[in-house]
Amino acid sequence: MTARLRRINKEITSCQEDKAANISIDLVNSSLFHLKGSFFGPEGTPYSGDLFEVDIMVPDDYPRVPFKIKFITKVYHPNVSSVSGAISCLSILEEEGWSPVLTLKTTLITLQSVLSSPEPNGAQDPEVAKHYTTNGRSFEETAADWTRMYAMPREGAVSAAPASGGGDARDEVSTAGLEGAHVDRFKALIFRGPRVVNRRLNYRGASVAQIYDARVMDE
Repeated sequence: MTARLRRINKEITSCQEDKAANISIDLVNSSLFHLKGSFFGPEGTPYSGDLFEVDIMVPDDYPRVPFKIKFITKVYHPNVSSVSGAISCLSILEEEGWSPVLTLKTTLITLQSVLSSPEPNGAQDPEVAKHYTTNGRSFEETAADWTRMYAMPREGAVSAAPASGGGDARDEVSTAGLEGAHVDRFKALIFRGPRVVNRRLNYRGASVAQIYDARVMDE
């Protein structure tokens, strides 16, 4: 048994035996070097209580180099790609910040803490980071919506109600990470557009290029 194999086998056992850590590890295709980790979102955050899964690859040079980890569960967070699950602003996942004394358990606990401490200046997803910095309350509503949709509820738990009222329309806007006021403004432009176009088409002659929307709407 190689040193790498002994080390990762010991670390998986440690995660499984430490019930207080609330971390679980499963093998992917029975391989000790391709794992699926899971942990609960931190209390007091939009991710609270539900289970998040991550994909873990153990490199050939482990423990001299860090794990390769990405989220499997979709997460609305500045430092997690909403497309690929890639993670930014976690130094221990970079060779410069990694140390062989770190373990699988400490890595997952640190990753869990990232959910409660967004770092918009090193964003993996710039649009989510912008939402976080410009409207924190709306960001938290969207993050909570994503958690309800994509994370796995704690066993025996009942999914929480939406963060605020407003019905399905608000939920769709929030889930998309959009501002309600911006959507309303866009709708107003869309509904106005066909009227402008239809009225403009009634004009004939060389002067059509000099007829502006404001005039069309007035007439």
